[in-house]
Amino acid sequence: MSRDSKRDNHRDTSLDLNRQPVDVKRRKLLTGLGLTAGAVAGSQLLPVTGRYVQAASSEPIRIGFQAHRTGIGASYGRWYERTTIAAAARINDMGGINGRPVEIIVEDDGTDPKRGAEVIEKFATKHKTDVAYGTLFSHVVIGSAPRAGELKMPYFVVSEGHHVASGMLNRYVLQPGITDVKSQVIAMAPWIGDNLGKKVTMIYPDFAFGHDHRDNFSEAIKAQGGEVIEKIAIPPTETSFFKYFPKIPRETEVVYHVMVGPAVLTFVKEMGEFFGANRPEIFGFIDSLEAVDMNSPGLEALDGTYFWEAMPRYATGDEHDAFYRAHVGVNETGASTTDAKDVSTYSHMFGCWETLNIIKRGMEACNYQGPDDRASLIEAVESFETFEKSDNHPQGDKVFNGKTHQAFGAQHISQLNEGKLEVVHTTSIEDGMYEDEVDYTTQSL
Repeated sequence: MSRDSKRDNHRDTSLDLNRQPVDVKRRKLLTGLGLTAGAVAGSQLLPVTGRYVQAASSEPIRIGFQAHRTGIGASYGRWYERTTIAAAARINDMGGINGRPVEIIVEDDGTDPKRGAEVIEKFATKHKTDVAYGTLFSHVVIGSAPRAGELKMPYFVVSEGHHVASGMLNRYVLQPGITDVKSQVIAMAPWIGDNLGKKVTMIYPDFAFGHDHRDNFSEAIKAQGGEVIEKIAIPPTETSFFKYFPKIPRETEVVYHVMVGPAVLTFVKEMGEFFGANRPEIFGFIDSLEAVDMNSPGLEALDGTYFWEAMPRYATGDEHDAFYRAHVGVNETGASTTDAKDVSTYSHMFGCWETLNIIKRGMEACNYQGPDDRASLIEAVESFETFEKSDNHPQGDKVFNGKTHQAFGAQHISQLNEGKLEVVHTTSIEDGMYEDEVDYTTQSL
């Protein structure tokens, strides 16, 4: 069937993505809020689905997805890709963007900064994508962002690193669909200090993401009258961890861990074996157990410990969460609906779903027609102020700061009890907000 024959003048208007940003004070957001035309994998394209209105161009909107298909980020990359395909399919089912289908073009960056920059170049010169999108690992974002700025390629990252809001990057890099580390740790430090202890030893990966935790949590717990008494950096490719645990001082009240990579299960198992029953309180970021079954042998030693979650892995009964789970193929325990052993990276991958919906909203707000409108797209997204919880934003309400290009949202603290994570505390959006460190809108486009 030709593309022309798929276009018609009918459009599903059940979701209005062009509504204007809601005034934060009026909505009292901070004080009480409550595929693609083709997914390119190698040279294969999936068929176009959906209904499209008459558009100025019949060409698809091409979105370059920078995927961690290989390297230390592969488990995240696989679920980021799965979420992206599902989100794009839904957008196409609703009529695409400005009447044009969405095409996802995938390139593997190997979770490598140098390859990341090469992928951005490839999107611009070979695939001629409209935007680049999706990158998770901080060091890859930092390695890729300068080339995106030089090529004037809008680069929507789903990373959590503070590198965007810190001013390290450039106006073409935005992180509107997921919160950053600084916001997360500021929001949770008061609960940790009040409930777990104030003398903290940190264990973190020795690259940009880990350094974000080291620097920002150290300041956050200090503001609560606490102190990080030891900082243990671990190479992200490490496979055994027993040699690091003796570095933990005896007076430690809380061990704070945030590990990533293929050996995370080994890390948490060995930490549990090292401490046994005489352990300090343990607070971890779920990064240490993303894509890992909480009932895996060896994790029993972590029973009763605490984790940060952005989006709770176990279903809470929320209707928007249920809608999202159904579309991405995740069951009530956070595993694939087709393979219970295939556990998702649920606390991160929602950022892909939400970011694609933000790209759609931005393109429709500026009537995006092609690469000549990239600057207008940046300005349109910068004008957004809030994203309300909905099927488009199932993780929850967010405030977006157009000056810093960073979103702010609620955080969750969950406790592991008998192999299941149970939410024990949820922060407010306001808990994680901080003073601006940059105003990207002053930079030229």
